Amino acid sequence: MALLSVAEALDHVLAHAAPLPADEVPIDAAAGRVLAYDLKARRTQPPADVSAMDGYAVRAADVATAPARLKVIGEVAAGRPFNAAVGVGEAARIFTGGFVPAGADTVVIQELTKRDGAWVEVQKPTTKGRNVRLQGLDFRHGEILFGKGHRLTARDLALAAAMNHPVLPVHRQPKVALFATGDELVAPGTEPGPGQIVYSNGFALAALARAEGAAVTDLGVVPDNLDETIAAVRRARDLDADILVTTGGASVGEHDLVGKAFAAEGMALSFWKVAMRPGRPLMHGRLGAMAVLGLPGNPVSSYVCAFLFLVPLIRKLSGRADLVIPSEAAVLGSDLRENDERADYLRATLEGGPGGPVATPFPTQDSSMMAPLAKAGCLLIREPHAPAAKAGSACVIVRLDN
Repeated sequence: MALLSVAEALDHVLAHAAPLPADEVPIDAAAGRVLAYDLKARRTQPPADVSAMDGYAVRAADVATAPARLKVIGEVAAGRPFNAAVGVGEAARIFTGGFVPAGADTVVIQELTKRDGAWVEVQKPTTKGRNVRLQGLDFRHGEILFGKGHRLTARDLALAAAMNHPVLPVHRQPKVALFATGDELVAPGTEPGPGQIVYSNGFALAALARAEGAAVTDLGVVPDNLDETIAAVRRARDLDADILVTTGGASVGEHDLVGKAFAAEGMALSFWKVAMRPGRPLMHGRLGAMAVLGLPGNPVSSYVCAFLFLVPLIRKLSGRADLVIPSEAAVLGSDLRENDERADYLRATLEGGPGGPVATPFPTQDSSMMAPLAKAGCLLIREPHAPAAKAGSACVIVRLDN
């Protein structure tokens, strides 16, 4: 099978993905979720004219000139409306959030008044509508304040609650199952024996998926055994996972059993191998409704492939419109030689500069090296057959942390 470009491979990954069905969740569990429907206000805010300050509700005509002496006929506090109307020559003591009583059309702040028993003297003129939040100033009943496909932020939840929504219609969270393969892998905290290495990929992939709103089940490390690999695939299917992510075992060696396990389970293979570095042995297909991503075992390759393919897939299933992490222009911080036939995603530091952000690739780009990946601020993208480039020239990056 011919190598696909990164863009072609991403098209394949997203081709059969569609936003998951709607799911109603309590508002306090909806942060980061994506609305499945437009959200309309169930009430008007504020529901009536309310005072924005502590002071006196009056008729503007009575305080057009000052000083003006008015009779105080009552008191209005938030949650305790005053049912009488304010007439000519009258005022009502009012506090922030209190409903402006009938007859009054402005609020004089208390700093401009002097109280004398049942009377108040307004010492400076106040015009109509001052210090009054008009009914519907924020929003009105039936108004669409969030559109379908909007990803909810913490600020949005405050507004949705004020709109009187205790639950919100959001797309169901994508379920991601993942496992790694390899007899050589041992858990962190274990002293590796001869030929063994500490397993790390799954922790980064699970965190990346959860940050994008997915519910993740880590099925752990599977030995290099075909039957056990098939059993792990079946566990993912039993979980009704929307996406199965594997790391390792997707190449062509005798111990690379992931592809064989997928084939045994009847996977419809979409592609295997992409013209990119790191991450050439990337596999994609479908097992029924479950999308499958077979990632390389090298830690950097695994993470970069997940960043470029798993993240957009999760976003599409979640109902988001911003599927691809945007690229941006930067300035190259060091010389680069010409590129070969594969797109290169170089780990690079990112610093501010007078001409824009400066991206400086690490001198060694081996796909097993996790320290440069952890220190990188971006991936510097070099297209296939890109010519040699000098420091200070323009380049294109995607930020690793947004």
